[in-house]
Amino acid sequence: MTDSILLREDRGAVAELTLNAPERLNALSDAMLRALHVELGRLRTDTKIRAVILRGAGKVFCAGHDLKEMQAGRQAEDGGRAYFADLFMRCAKVMTGVQRIPQPVIAEVHGIATAAGCQLVASCDMAIAAEGTKFGVNGVNIGLFCSTPMVALSRNIPRKQAFEMLTTGKFIPADKAEALGLINRVVPQADLQSATRELADTVASKLGAAVKIGKEAFYEQIQMPLDQAYVYTGDVMVQNMLYRDTNEGITAFLEKRDPDWTQ
Repeated sequence: MTDSILLREDRGAVAELTLNAPERLNALSDAMLRALHVELGRLRTDTKIRAVILRGAGKVFCAGHDLKEMQAGRQAEDGGRAYFADLFMRCAKVMTGVQRIPQPVIAEVHGIATAAGCQLVASCDMAIAAEGTKFGVNGVNIGLFCSTPMVALSRNIPRKQAFEMLTTGKFIPADKAEALGLINRVVPQADLQSATRELADTVASKLGAAVKIGKEAFYEQIQMPLDQAYVYTGDVMVQNMLYRDTNEGITAFLEKRDPDWTQ
């Protein structure tokens, strides 16, 4: 798979996905979006995998959309309207697909994550970045406001900070991204893979069925009014409590032993 635009390596219960177009700064080209969409579909039904790591090959994590492809799409008779509409729809399906698969997805970020690349980080469930990494939604610098990256960004960080990034096109450093909540933490470059792997292994060690129902509930309830969210999550907890393995987990805790989970 070394020549594939998207690499996948399963190590135990963790799937490691690598954006593998370093010569194009891992741009979200048509081919990259297609590969991500397909792989996310496979992960959705893969019960052996309990956590996913997403990283980029080469010097950077992801530099956003492929501008050369976008300019080529403009050559159509309609000026590119149909191509652009399809492109942003396909990109949105990938971003929402990250959150809709049952496994938590952890971005392992280095170099830069800009425009749709920053959107991809914001769409992941968690993120760890190397020291020196920069984040930006810089489209405004070339006359293209990052409206679709704005959706994920504004759901991660305070609105005034998001709006400043969107309207100035300036990068923010990793420590500020951590302080704002875009990423979970910053680690030395040499520790990036091990720190991300440690987090993934911790998540993968939990009861998969519980994490699956919990991840879905997390994104559903966050969009609801408070009272509705409590009703919804109460029902989710009832379902979770009725799992055989949840009963075993509670019993094992009370008996001070390791649980004998079947899932």
